[in-house]
Amino acid sequence: MVSLGIDIGGTSVKVASLDGDGRVLWTGKSRPFARPDTAQLVGAIRQAVEGHDTAADAIGLCCPGLLDRNRRLITLSVNVPGLVDVPLDELVARALGAWRPSATILSDAGAVGFDIYMGRGLSGRLLCLALGTGVGASVIDEGGRFLHVSGESPGHFGQLDVSLDDAVPIGPDGGAGSLEAYIGAAALAARYGGAEGLAQLTAADPPVRALVRAIRVAHAIYRPQHVCLTGGVGIRLNPLVEQIKAAVEKDLTRVARAGWTLTTGESDYHAACGVARFAMRKDAE
Repeated sequence: MVSLGIDIGGTSVKVASLDGDGRVLWTGKSRPFARPDTAQLVGAIRQAVEGHDTAADAIGLCCPGLLDRNRRLITLSVNVPGLVDVPLDELVARALGAWRPSATILSDAGAVGFDIYMGRGLSGRLLCLALGTGVGASVIDEGGRFLHVSGESPGHFGQLDVSLDDAVPIGPDGGAGSLEAYIGAAALAARYGGAEGLAQLTAADPPVRALVRAIRVAHAIYRPQHVCLTGGVGIRLNPLVEQIKAAVEKDLTRVARAGWTLTTGESDYHAACGVARFAMRKDAE
């Protein structure tokens, strides 16, 4: 069995092909884009698979936005407007051509979390924070089961108000002090000027302090055994993991589970691999 995972992100498309044992056969990535229309998304998927065999027994698709599962389309996507009101199976067929099995659909945060949980063989509860163009979250329990609180998410974690005492930023959705307003890619670029600035982040900087506050809140709500920071931003916070964990644990509520872990992802292809893994499950949808 071969499964193809397609991750439509806020700045590029990533694709991964996995065999039935979960081994990665190949990965591919499109050129960067910003607020793409539908035609640009079709072209980006084609770029990501160029030169590879796309034959697959199962297809998984993850994309940002509000999903109407009955109609199998996205009704709102702030950073990727080309997804809105386009049947997702049609989008895949336009990009890959020929007959394709219906795609198994997951949120990007759900796909990343599933890859972390199953790939690392975790037990207990995982809170996966996907920090990239936007900020998303997934909560996964034993056996790879998702905790859903609002629709197919554990809640809109990126919109959590973590306002600090400095000037409070406004998030893309208009909310003041949201986690995304502090540590989303656009907010970091505006504050620090891109990747070089991100590399200079310290635990004392507002984006990291806001993240610490969000994780502290998460311990009271979800009580995770594991917290993992993923996405293009999250992975690059790896040098600060020990400092972030120490700041979270300072006078942390005793509701939090003892011995909890904080890690980061290690691959920009977690979402593509995760949705490919999930598509192979008999109970995927």
